[in-house]
Amino acid sequence: MITSPPRSSNGEGPRDGAGTGGPGNGTGSPGNGTSPGSPGNSTASPGNGSGTPRNGTASPGNGSGTPRSGTGHRRPSEATPYVDLTRAEWSDLRDKTPLPLTADEVERLRGLGDVIDLDEVRDVYLPLSRLLNLYVQATSGLRGALNTFLGESAEQRGTPFVIGVAGSVAVGKSTVSRLLQALLARWPEHPRVELVTTDAFLYPMEELKARGLMARKGFPESYDRRALTRFVADIKAGKEEVTAPVYSHLIYDRVPGERLVVRRPDILIVEGLNVLQPALPGLDGRTRVGLADYFDFSVYVDARPEDIERWYLNRFRKLRDTAFQNPSSYFQRYTQVSEDEALDYARTMWRTINKVNLLENVAPTRGRATLVVRKGPDHKVQRLSLRKL
Repeated sequence: MITSPPRSSNGEGPRDGAGTGGPGNGTGSPGNGTSPGSPGNSTASPGNGSGTPRNGTASPGNGSGTPRSGTGHRRPSEATPYVDLTRAEWSDLRDKTPLPLTADEVERLRGLGDVIDLDEVRDVYLPLSRLLNLYVQATSGLRGALNTFLGESAEQRGTPFVIGVAGSVAVGKSTVSRLLQALLARWPEHPRVELVTTDAFLYPMEELKARGLMARKGFPESYDRRALTRFVADIKAGKEEVTAPVYSHLIYDRVPGERLVVRRPDILIVEGLNVLQPALPGLDGRTRVGLADYFDFSVYVDARPEDIERWYLNRFRKLRDTAFQNPSSYFQRYTQVSEDEALDYARTMWRTINKVNLLENVAPTRGRATLVVRKGPDHKVQRLSLRKL
């Protein structure tokens, strides 16, 4: 059962691992419905940021705490927990931060179907990297205040700054995550940036079949949420080494016997469909700690469902001509039928699985994000909404 075309950063196919931050290797298989190819948030306000990186639309909220997904302007009298900015207004906030990526690097990082270019990186993601750098420094300042309070006997060592990136299948959140990893690693304050996708924590295929969840791969219940939350909790606790399963989009399953090792990064980016969902109550009715409770900052990549559907189908078409041609691809069978038949199947999967998951589980978490990035029909960012402190 296909639920999503695979991610790709080089146009040849999706990446085949759980997410180490690098672009795809062209081994390809469609994604798992989670994306083409998952203790409290910091309340510190950012510092003044003396560091400089090394060279080398969401629309306004609706007054209830959730940014609207339309494009209309807010009336001045409307209250909102977000600061709503146009792309031009946001771009002005980069404050002379130099662009450390080349056009070739951006090309390698972008996903199949994305239209990211140097202008988009300069206008949108460079200011975001500056903002995140300020947040990291502010968190370090809070840690110093905490250590002053606790005294030398209980001094706390710094722990990784954790960023969550959420959004629909095919909306481009993987490209956003890879760009952030590349840009943030250029800042001298935090050169070690790791990227992990929630794909790695999908239940193995046999387990999904046993639970009758193959047609709901990518829905919250298809993940080992306890293992995923424990993974991030251990990293946030400052453990020296934490491991995760490895997922392959080629075989559409976990890779038996392989583990991804994360060794105390400065920043961890966690990317996936459901990463902003609150924890569900346990069987005993008690409230549990959710994955998002460990995030210091979160980004929701937003777009209209009709635009995302078009991007999804375009990417499926491209993958059918590239990654799906691999004889080992789980989805190689879609190269054996006509393009119309294959696209009809992809369209059905979007409307019965991915769109349902978006509307029921993913989009409702938009209001939990620190920053909502709104894309227009051309895949380019139009507006951004930043949560007030």
